[in-house]
Amino acid sequence: MIFIGILLSMATIAFLCWLLFTLAVFALPLFAGITAGTWAYDTGAGWLGVVVGLAAAGLTYALGQFLFAIVRPIWARLLIAAMFVVPAVAAGFHATHGILKHTVPSQPWQMVFSIIGAGVVGIVAFVRITGRKAFRPSDGHSSPP
Repeated sequence: MIFIGILLSMATIAFLCWLLFTLAVFALPLFAGITAGTWAYDTGAGWLGVVVGLAAAGLTYALGQFLFAIVRPIWARLLIAAMFVVPAVAAGFHATHGILKHTVPSQPWQMVFSIIGAGVVGIVAFVRITGRKAFRPSDGHSSPP
């Protein structure tokens, strides 16, 4: 019976890590949506604030993808990607630290592994944000000269 509990715990941790890596790209839209929804609710919109929050989250993600697709300078594309990656890194750090608080007794090692986890989540979010798009302007050719 203990063996089944250990396997279920490992499967749960693996699922939460997969979920973290998959949803890390949406950290900025989530924060924007929660902020806008909370503001709308507090100003008297009632439960319509949820709709405002969902709309703000969707617009934030769509605007980021749109800007990333049309902006040509590399520095600007990196800035747009950083706007999405930095909240993902923060979310990755806190999620990793939350898991490690229950599994690693040493606080210095918790911080070390949390920083490593944040870096990995940041890299995954950066790759997902950039997708297969190149960081150099296209000159119309599909292969390098």
